[in-house]
Amino acid sequence: MLLAIDVGNTNIVLGAVKNNNTIFTSRIHTDKNKTEDEYAVIFRTLIEIHNCSLGEFDGAIISSVVPQLNEILKKSVKMVINCDPLTVGPGLKTGLNIKIDNPATLGSDIVVGCVAALAYYPKPLIVIDMGTATTVVAIDKNGVYRGGVICPGVRTALQSLTNNTAQLPDISLDTPKKTIGTNTADCMRSGAVLGNAAMIDGLIDRMCDEIDGQPTIVATGGLSEKIIPNCRKDIIIDNNLLIKGLEIIYNKNK
Repeated sequence: MLLAIDVGNTNIVLGAVKNNNTIFTSRIHTDKNKTEDEYAVIFRTLIEIHNCSLGEFDGAIISSVVPQLNEILKKSVKMVINCDPLTVGPGLKTGLNIKIDNPATLGSDIVVGCVAALAYYPKPLIVIDMGTATTVVAIDKNGVYRGGVICPGVRTALQSLTNNTAQLPDISLDTPKKTIGTNTADCMRSGAVLGNAAMIDGLIDRMCDEIDGQPTIVATGGLSEKIIPNCRKDIIIDNNLLIKGLEIIYNKNK
């Protein structure tokens, strides 16, 4: 069994994968102040809560956009399952053909998501990842990564809004009953939920003008289930996309 860890700026997703099947996933808050011992306790607890034996794991892989946590998490994994994890980055084979100005600058999370999308869905592809940032990227009919768009994440933008205004409250991301809000909270929900859904729909339309063929559209990330159902495009939600991609990359390199 493989232990797959995707480290984002807001959350860390921990997953167990075996023979292309995701056994479980868990999401914890990313904390740059935690030690390897603290993360080891969390990882061990989550594995045991999901009725998995530590001895079942024979490998591990980490994708991270928080470089200062990389060594800490590698040591934590070693403590828990006695395996040295692979880390997605330079020198690791991914099989993704990247055609952008500087391929070395492409985030490992985007690489992993695209690898999985290519393996599980027909080309061409648009892949959406909704977390601290919202990324919308394109893969052409030949499987070549062509680039994309980076936007502020839904909660990132909301937090900036409430932090920089005196009278706007914190709100939940429930879907509003109508677009035209009649109170402050519903107006903000319309902006955050429906506004982001409309943005994604619009970006897809503009990307389709630059892609040869009708793309399959796949979304992942912690906020995708809040926003994507409000889009007017046909979008597949796959919240295990990055865990699937990590397994593929691990198998290419083990």
